[in-house]
Amino acid sequence: MCPHQPSCPSSDGPTRDAARTLASHPEQGWSLLCNGVVLFDDTGELLPDGGIVAPHRPTDLHAPTAA
Repeated sequence: MCPHQPSCPSSDGPTRDAARTLASHPEQGWSLLCNGVVLFDDTGELLPDGGIVAPHRPTDLHAPTAA
């Protein structure tokens, strides 16, 4: 699917977000990557096989509270 050299990461690999952007629609909050992944602004993803990856922002992690 990817014409780039070196090829973009596959859609099923852990680095899939590093693929090149083919189409960007920031007004709608999503981008289409070269490997077929639709990447949303909230860091959620729609995979080419219809699978989903839930949003995974680093800011969603809860910091330990001070005692």
